[in-house]
Amino acid sequence: MNHRIVVAFEKQSLDSIGLNVHLRRCIRAVLEAQELPVPCEINVLVTDNMGIQAINRVSRDKDEATDVLSFPMFDFVPGELPEDLSPYLDEQTGLLPLGDMAISLERAREQAKAFGHSTKREIGYLTIHSILHLLGYDHLDEGSMKRQMRAKEEEILKKIDLPR
Repeated sequence: MNHRIVVAFEKQSLDSIGLNVHLRRCIRAVLEAQELPVPCEINVLVTDNMGIQAINRVSRDKDEATDVLSFPMFDFVPGELPEDLSPYLDEQTGLLPLGDMAISLERAREQAKAFGHSTKREIGYLTIHSILHLLGYDHLDEGSMKRQMRAKEEEILKKIDLPR
């Protein structure tokens, strides 16, 4: 499916091209796993700790850096997209605008080191996690919602060869 995935880097680096490809691969894996019947639009900002802290401060009134932020366009039920998505499609593009995400590359590198796995795996996890949020998944409780989201994350990570 021809999704529109717009990736913007606040700071270009030597690995920007590889990271762009990796982000797109992870996003497409989530959309495929969720069997979206229409092409989607997702915007991704790759930033650092200062950049994500500024976004977190403005959008959530939390003056701290975090790893990833998700800004869903719609309030979907996890795993239960409406049968008729036509009311949600952008009239001009025909795409389903799922929303935006911001990811701190700096934080992802820190967490990868702390967890003892690769930065590629950490970025993959954070990307998948964020896109699932755009699709209605959440982990506010420590019960069934969180287990549902974690199971879906692990399923997708295994499909793209990024297991724990």
